[in-house]
Amino acid sequence: MATQITAQMVKELRERTSAPMMDCKNALTETQGDMEKAIDFLRKKGLSAAAKKAGRIAAEGAVGSYIHGAGTLGVLVEVNCETDFVARTDDFQNLVRDIAMHIAAAEPRFVRREEVTEDVLAREREIFRDQALASGKPPAVVEKIVTGKMEKYYAEYVLLEQPFVKDSDKTVGQMITEKVAKIGENIQVRRFTRFKLGEGIEKRQDDFAAEVMAQASRG
Repeated sequence: MATQITAQMVKELRERTSAPMMDCKNALTETQGDMEKAIDFLRKKGLSAAAKKAGRIAAEGAVGSYIHGAGTLGVLVEVNCETDFVARTDDFQNLVRDIAMHIAAAEPRFVRREEVTEDVLAREREIFRDQALASGKPPAVVEKIVTGKMEKYYAEYVLLEQPFVKDSDKTVGQMITEKVAKIGENIQVRRFTRFKLGEGIEKRQDDFAAEVMAQASRG
């Protein structure tokens, strides 16, 4: 006997997923009224649709910022979408802010792995290979170790592959893909800049000594 899909069930699923009413009803019908399975059904459908949108031109969007503390750390990030209408929505603006905040906290160096330069890749592979060889591992095992460590390198320094700071169970890339499924437009992080006060400036020795003395007096 088929499960009756009520308006209340459809309303609850819509509130939990933000999916269109008809999609919610179809998902509940497909899963015989099982709410959790219906949520998974909608997520899979949405992520599949998001993948199809990835090749579409995204020339609108916003430049977002995040300033930490008393202005000692700041981030600018450009996130693109397809239309100015979506760029002005709260969903998109919140996404841009979340990405800027993540960059401030996680210190990525690249947006995507394709941006990692060949000289950087070669240097990291050489370091990982030398470490593995020094531990006495055979050549075949060494190459597997190098491959594994390179994946960890991407997860540490590539924005889209880093665990999202507000939900470490998903990467930044996965979080954006979910937003694409919800918003309905292609979304791309184009570039970012991260500023840290005083970074790269060598302090004068007398300034450093004064700072140490000040810390000692406070302790």
